[in-house]
Amino acid sequence: QVQVVESGGGLVQAGGSLRLSCAASGSMFGINGMGWYRQAPGKQRELVARITSGGNENYADSVKGRFTISGDNAKNTVSLQMNNLKPEDTAVYYCNAVDGRGHDYWGQGTQVTVSS
Repeated sequence: QVQVVESGGGLVQAGGSLRLSCAASGSMFGINGMGWYRQAPGKQRELVARITSGGNENYADSVKGRFTISGDNAKNTVSLQMNNLKPEDTAVYYCNAVDGRGHDYWGQGTQVTVSS
């Protein structure tokens, strides 16, 4: 069973920075990609940023230029550096890992709160 464990998050003022980290373990089929999603109260879960094992990255338009995703294939880890945070970035952030079969695995979520 694949486990996805997140760390980081917290409370920060607008304009501040936070870093989220995530590690996936236990996959017998490797990890093809990892990413971060977020869900704000009353809204659907949305993609924030993803990175493939080949290093291809994609970002939500709302975070481009402010957030940076990075990954370590050997360790199956991914990090999200979030700069210039805005109140609208407030949400529960979830780490996602996709294994070699295309199956999704999710972390438990970590709260990010940005005060104005």
